[in-house]
Amino acid sequence: MRICFVLPGSGENPVGGLKVAYEYANGLVRSGHEVTVVHAPHSLHREMEAIRTAKRYLVYGGRKLGAKGGYLPKRWFSIDPRVRMEWVPSLHPRWIPAADAVIATAWETAEWVAGYPPYTGRKFYLIQGQESTFAGVDPDRAMATWKLPLNKIVIARWLEAIARGLHEAAVYIPNGLDFSVFGLDLPAAERNPKQLVMLYHDSEGKGSADGLSAIDIVKAEIPDLAATLFGVPARPRGLPAWIRYQQKPSQPDLRRLYNAAAIFVGPSWAEGWPLPPAEAMQCGAAPCLTDIGGHQEYGIHGETALLSPPREPAALALNISMLVRDNIRRLQVSQNANRFIQQFTWDRAVTALEDCLRDEEVRPAVSAYSSPSR
Repeated sequence: MRICFVLPGSGENPVGGLKVAYEYANGLVRSGHEVTVVHAPHSLHREMEAIRTAKRYLVYGGRKLGAKGGYLPKRWFSIDPRVRMEWVPSLHPRWIPAADAVIATAWETAEWVAGYPPYTGRKFYLIQGQESTFAGVDPDRAMATWKLPLNKIVIARWLEAIARGLHEAAVYIPNGLDFSVFGLDLPAAERNPKQLVMLYHDSEGKGSADGLSAIDIVKAEIPDLAATLFGVPARPRGLPAWIRYQQKPSQPDLRRLYNAAAIFVGPSWAEGWPLPPAEAMQCGAAPCLTDIGGHQEYGIHGETALLSPPREPAALALNISMLVRDNIRRLQVSQNANRFIQQFTWDRAVTALEDCLRDEEVRPAVSAYSSPSR
C-alpha cells in the first residue's frame, strides 16, 4: 500500500503525537509499504489562509528549512531512510501525493484530509487526544472533526468512549513502545529510592506546576530527595538549584535518566496515551501518576502505579512519599509495571493498523491487550 501521514507542523522538536506517526511510518516500510510523511509550516483550512501560508513559507525561510532538513526529527528520532519525509508550503491537496490511504494525525489536519480528492486514498483520522481541551484551540472546531467522514482510529479506551458517545465508529489501537530504545539496565533494587524523574512542559495541562509542588512537599519531609526534570523548553526560571534539568535529551540520555530514577512523576491533567510514563516503566521506574484516561491505559492503582486525582499536588506528594519510604512496595510496583508494559509493542500496533487500513469497513476492534479491572 501507499500510505501518507499528514502532520500539523515540523518534527524538529520531540512531541509524542509526532513520534507515534514516525513509529508507524518506520514499521509500515519494514512491512513493505510505501510511506510518505508530509510536514507543513501551517495547516489552517481555508483557501486564502493556505495562499498566505505558502507566501510566508517562501518569505520566512520555508525553502531553507526544507533544503537543510530543519523540519526533520534527526536530533531526537531515527527515521528509516525508506520513509519519504516531505516539507510542503501548506496542506492544500496540490502538495499531497497519490496514495491508497491518507491519515490525519491532529484536528487541523483532519479538516484538510476530509476535503482531499479521491487520488489521495481512503481517509483516516488517528485521534491521539481530546484536542478541544488544549490551550489556544477552538473547542467547537476541534470537536467537529470527530464527526467528519473519516475512518477513526483512537489510541485509548477513554477516547473510544468519546467516539461512542458521538455515535461514531472507531478502532482502538493503543500505542506501541520500542524495547530496543528503552529497557531495564539497572535493577530497581540498586537505585537510590529518593531519586525522582519528571517531564517538564510549559503547557498548563501537563501539570508540571503541580508536579513541582508535589516534589517540594516531599522534599520538606525528606531533605535528601533528588529530582531530575527533562523537557523541550530551556530550564524553567525559578527552578530550585537542587533539581537537575536536562533540555532535549537524546533517547540514550533519556534511557539513562529513566534507569537512574526510582520513581517517575506524571502530573498531567489530561493525556491521550502518554509515552514518557510508559518509557519509564520499560526502564524500571515506579510510576506515581494522575488518575486520568491516558494513564489508566497501563496504570493500575496499587499494582502497576500509584494514582491520584489530577490537580491535587498534596495527593500526588503522598504517593511519592509512600514509595520513597516503602522500598518493598516500590519494588513491587516497579516489577509489576515493567511486566505489564511489555505487551505494548510496535509490531503489534503496526499489524493492527495494517488490518485497519485494508478493511473496507472500519468497525470497532476486539482488543487483544490486557485490560485493568476496576
